[in-house]
Amino acid sequence: MSFDSPLFAGSGGGREPLAARMRPRTLDEFVGQDHIVGPGRLLRRAIQKDQLASVIFSGPPGTGKTTLARVIANTTASRFVTLNAVLDGVASVRAAVEEAAKNRDLYGRRTILFVDEVHRWNKAQQDALLPWVENGTLILIGATTENPFFEVNRALVSRSRVFQLTALTQADLSEAARRALSDPERGYGRWKVSFEDGALEHLVDTADGDARSLLNALELAVETGGESWPPPEGSKIRVTREAAQESIQRRAVLYDKDGDYHYDSISAFIKSLRGSDPDAALYWLARMIYAGEDPAFLLRRMLISASEDVGLADPSALGVVEACARAFDRVGLPEGQFHLAQAALYLATAPKSNSALGYFDARGEIEKERAEVPSHLKDASRDGPGFGHGEGYLYPHAYRDHWVAQAYLPDTLAGRIFYKPAETGYEGRIREEVLRRREAQVAAALDAAGSGIGSGASAGENLTYSEAADRRAEWLSRSEARATERLAAIRDGIFARAAPRRHERTLVADAREGFLVWEALRRVPEGAVCALVRTDRERILIEGYVAGLEEICRPSVVLHPRREPDVAAIADSGLPVFDLLVSRDLLSPAPDKAALLAAWAAAFPAARIALAESPASEGGRLSRIPALKEAADKDLAARFEGFEEGFYAGTDRPELSWKSADAEGWIRDAGLEKGRVETERGDYGRVFTQRELDSWLSPASAYGRALASDFNEDEIRVLREALDRSVLGRPVPWPFTVAYITVPPRT
Repeated sequence: MSFDSPLFAGSGGGREPLAARMRPRTLDEFVGQDHIVGPGRLLRRAIQKDQLASVIFSGPPGTGKTTLARVIANTTASRFVTLNAVLDGVASVRAAVEEAAKNRDLYGRRTILFVDEVHRWNKAQQDALLPWVENGTLILIGATTENPFFEVNRALVSRSRVFQLTALTQADLSEAARRALSDPERGYGRWKVSFEDGALEHLVDTADGDARSLLNALELAVETGGESWPPPEGSKIRVTREAAQESIQRRAVLYDKDGDYHYDSISAFIKSLRGSDPDAALYWLARMIYAGEDPAFLLRRMLISASEDVGLADPSALGVVEACARAFDRVGLPEGQFHLAQAALYLATAPKSNSALGYFDARGEIEKERAEVPSHLKDASRDGPGFGHGEGYLYPHAYRDHWVAQAYLPDTLAGRIFYKPAETGYEGRIREEVLRRREAQVAAALDAAGSGIGSGASAGENLTYSEAADRRAEWLSRSEARATERLAAIRDGIFARAAPRRHERTLVADAREGFLVWEALRRVPEGAVCALVRTDRERILIEGYVAGLEEICRPSVVLHPRREPDVAAIADSGLPVFDLLVSRDLLSPAPDKAALLAAWAAAFPAARIALAESPASEGGRLSRIPALKEAADKDLAARFEGFEEGFYAGTDRPELSWKSADAEGWIRDAGLEKGRVETERGDYGRVFTQRELDSWLSPASAYGRALASDFNEDEIRVLREALDRSVLGRPVPWPFTVAYITVPPRT
């Protein structure tokens, strides 16, 4: 151990190497590493204020690690001690600790311990430092050419700030050379040194970011050019290009298959493949092969990259790399380099997608909790008749295009996005279809939560069993998919009338499951979208879906429980002005629809409005289902039909009794003379679930209460049995009407 190390000695004697003589003594003399010691940087402030905490300097040779330690030694009022991990061991550490404790206790003076090549100490030696760094007896400065996260005790790293020094730029090296040539005390400023064209540039280029290498070569070139050194002051010294070339030999490729440069080189190679740079990929591949890297290791990493970085953007990539690996096994080196290069070039030029990383997002969810398999996805072959497993499952091959929207994720993960298709290659071709189907799946997930399908044991799964339990249908009709088609048709109808432009700011009022939000994001890619939701569930669903988008592209999601517009709350989204307002069934549930329409129009007078409203009075009826009429007593069925007509036509239920023609009156009463209404009618096959019927007929619903006032318990029981036989598990005709309301800007 040395407390007065020659490393920090002055330049007495004058025969120190140029690199040692020119070592910066202050921060102002320091060259390069602006990212850590530039003006205002944390490390610079700490050195200037003598408030340094433990640090580790990591970087290639010649980048300034030891120099920074010297600057700190010259600046600090603390006692400064140096150790070299190659020469000093635990005994030296103990001696340094004892002296440091004495100075702290007697004089209140801190001790800074500089350990060069700290990675050369083994774990036990590094552990010997830990308690003294923890209690403040020592402030550690460690210097290493290796990655400290691999080679330095994790506890030491966690208690230190790690600063990574990078290879000096050519500008930095040129500045170091200029200072050495102009300094009359420590350099060659007493002589007139000149260079042949390209000679100094050759030294800078060949130094490869290492200031020590540059100054050593400069010293050799300058001091060996004449018959003796030193010549008289003021002498002219001419350095030729040939002398420069002889003074510095290009360093061998710095590569250790067990060291940091191994990891850095393979990292550069993989990042070049990922970044689609074939030139860089070939360079790093050649560098590693030249240094003796195992080709099997490189091929293994390229096989990983074929799935991790290329993936479904080019599904052929994995096969190409695998074929190259097999060919290399048969051919070997040196000819096998062709196969290595072919694999690298294919990966570098292939379209890219990292969508396979979605697997790890899914795995992360599993590590947090184990969600129950939804009942309709469970195996029905074992206990479906008893516990209802598989009930409600829609068989995709029974539908058009072999697909139908339904919930496949557990309820707690409804709307969670794991797969994020890229926009390039094969994946780019399937992306639009994947996203549109996902949007339908999200809507189906919300519908399932309301109906009981896929809602777990509490809703869709029977918890008791008896042989007398009624068997349900084993499959559902293709027409179930038409419910989703109807929703998509309404969405398209809204946007066809809204005619958004790509740059417009769009407000989706009552966004619900987000069906309109996804379309808005597609239609206004250079604009902005704000989605109003009424519940936290809806907010979480939409925010989860858009989490995969760039933050700048995501919609603003505002929790807005009220049906009336709250301009102040919406303004918090950062979009107080909108060009377009769209919504589905925004007005329908409100008693005074004209007043509500007027309120939204007044809140956003500069926006075009496009709404789709579905009048319940012009929708389907349970009593009109042909199978019910056949299953129920004729008189009871007729009374039931009369009940429904009266229920939907009742003047005390304006939210249910309105008709599409009434929308013209809303526009007039709202004072929106230029508004217009278009009506579309259709029919689809609706499939009712047990839970949906239970909810519909429950005394807790307005429908159930009205039914109980017109029919006695026995009549309701008979009606319910008839409904179970005629409606559950099968499609029934269900007409619908949509009134599209459009209003131009008012200002």
